[in-house]
Amino acid sequence: MNPGFRQLALLGFFACVGLIAYALYAQHGLGLEPCPLCIFQRVAVIATGVVLLVAALHGPVARGRWVYAGLAALAAAIGAGVAGRHVWLQSLPADQVPACGPGLDYMLEAFPLAQTLRMVFSGSGECAEVDWTFLGLSMPAWTLISFICLLAWALALPLLARRRAA
Repeated sequence: MNPGFRQLALLGFFACVGLIAYALYAQHGLGLEPCPLCIFQRVAVIATGVVLLVAALHGPVARGRWVYAGLAALAAAIGAGVAGRHVWLQSLPADQVPACGPGLDYMLEAFPLAQTLRMVFSGSGECAEVDWTFLGLSMPAWTLISFICLLAWALALPLLARRRAA
């Protein structure tokens, strides 16, 4: 028996839970402090997971499935954009890396949100550091791959559910 829309959405949700669980392990178990771009990537994973969880709980039909798929895909695409920017910063030559800036907490307290976002996405030296790799790829690179997979999964959900119903 093929899994239905709810089960497939729940599987995507659990993938997001796994990503956040590893991010928390890396922070608290391995001692890797997240930079501002890492935090925004976490927010995008959480947003994608929440949409997939709500989709699984709601169990929509027809167009409703596409609405949830679109929202999850949008959250994953935003996350992929942030992760892509992070990978780009890490690939810069050392002389082109921006100087380290203030922490995200300080920026949120001291500056308006729009200016904080501009400062975060312009990058800083701490975002360009590579302090963890697996199979030669940094954590932001793996996160980018994960977002691309989540994006594809979200868009495939309605199609897979339709195939099951046929």
